[in-house]
Amino acid sequence: MDAVSSVLTTQTVVAFGLGACLVGLVTVLVAVVRRRNPGGAVDEAVLDAVRFMSDSPLELRRGLNPDAADRITSRLLRLLRCVAVGVTDRDGSLLSWDGEANDHYVDLVDPIGTAIRKKRHEIVSHNKVPCNHKGTCRMRTAVIVPLIIEDNTDAVLIVVGRTRGRVIVQLAEAVSKFVTTQLEAARLEQARHELQRAEIKALRAQISPHFVYNALNTISSLIRTDPEEARELLQDFADFTRYCFRAEGTYTTLSDELRNIDRYLTIEGARYGSRLNVRLKIAPEVQSVVVPFLLIQPLVENAVKHGIANKPGGGTVTVVAQDIGNEAEISVEDDGVGMDPALLEGMRNSRSSAHIGLAGINYRMQQVYHDRYSLMVETAVGAGMKVTMRVPKFVRAVRPDMPGYAESEPPTVRRAAVQARPGAALGS
Repeated sequence: MDAVSSVLTTQTVVAFGLGACLVGLVTVLVAVVRRRNPGGAVDEAVLDAVRFMSDSPLELRRGLNPDAADRITSRLLRLLRCVAVGVTDRDGSLLSWDGEANDHYVDLVDPIGTAIRKKRHEIVSHNKVPCNHKGTCRMRTAVIVPLIIEDNTDAVLIVVGRTRGRVIVQLAEAVSKFVTTQLEAARLEQARHELQRAEIKALRAQISPHFVYNALNTISSLIRTDPEEARELLQDFADFTRYCFRAEGTYTTLSDELRNIDRYLTIEGARYGSRLNVRLKIAPEVQSVVVPFLLIQPLVENAVKHGIANKPGGGTVTVVAQDIGNEAEISVEDDGVGMDPALLEGMRNSRSSAHIGLAGINYRMQQVYHDRYSLMVETAVGAGMKVTMRVPKFVRAVRPDMPGYAESEPPTVRRAAVQARPGAALGS
């Protein structure tokens, strides 16, 4: 959780940094335009800067590679209206150069190395480098700025201007700050995805070894008495583990998630027999909704393990997914033993194995969908438990990314869903 808090804090800092860079770059551009053309073009300069700011996150969302560098140098050349713009990697190897005076890049190799080593900008005047076109060469000054992230040079920005003086230096520094902030944001995005993958690994690790043992034990007991049922259960178990433990996947479709839950309940149904009843009601309109991988299965496992298994005579687990306008509402309900609602507050922040997933699922939802979406838990001692979540149907950058895993048949609807009972409610 400390690492997560650190990521969120850094995201806030980056957001403020982007705003400050935007103000700084626009201010410098306006000053330059007014100096060159006091009568106008200020609005155009501001518009160019805003366009650059809005497009750059898309260019750098995967970090700085040659393709992204080509697009950034092209945009910067148009924005700054300078002679040339270049970008190198952290070792000084050129990734992209757009504009004129490219023959002077060889004269900048040593200053680039110095900027990387000393972590400070270098200014190279045209009269300090050899040139066969002294009278016609458009280069007057080259500003070399290291892009420093976490005290390490991540790349180098080169701005070649047609004038001398502080203006070209200010432009280069203002742009470099913005590009650096965008690279930091790209790193944060990568860290966020790595964190999500780590959370999924943790969820996989939480799949109870007792479930695996009991499932195999149930299947083995059926091999002689009902080999056909044993074969089908073994296939369900294989598909369940294949889905849960595949290497890829941060998001999946609701239909695939519910289909895997149906497998889990089928296996547990064979174990508990008449003590476990299952009801599924899935609206066709929500089957394509994208949700975080393994978001719902832990809730179903809680219902079976902590609700039904501890109730003499067993009970019913009901899973409902319905269409609510721009959202899908998913609920997992059991009529098991329930619990004291006062215990929920401590459980939300607990990492214990009891009722696995409530705190983690609530946190994952807030990470993906922000604070608008969280779990609602209804329970009372002896009255079972109902956990409800709502998820938006469409979220930017949230899409299924489990290539090669897709099935055409929806989860089986076994019976109509029962109505939810009133209970003690405690939302997050």
